[in-house]
Amino acid sequence: MCVRPGTQAPEFETQAYFRDGGIKPVKLSDYKGKWLVLFFYPADFTFV
Repeated sequence: MCVRPGTQAPEFETQAYFRDGGIKPVKLSDYKGKWLVLFFYPADFTFV
């Protein structure tokens, strides 16, 4: 699968850190109808 700018992101579920002090599961569909900016850092914290 290839994701390109300007195309719809595929549905996914992952864990995210929230400022209230916890890591919680989130799904893309949780934000349906809202503006959302996604950032991916594939090599972050890997010491490559």
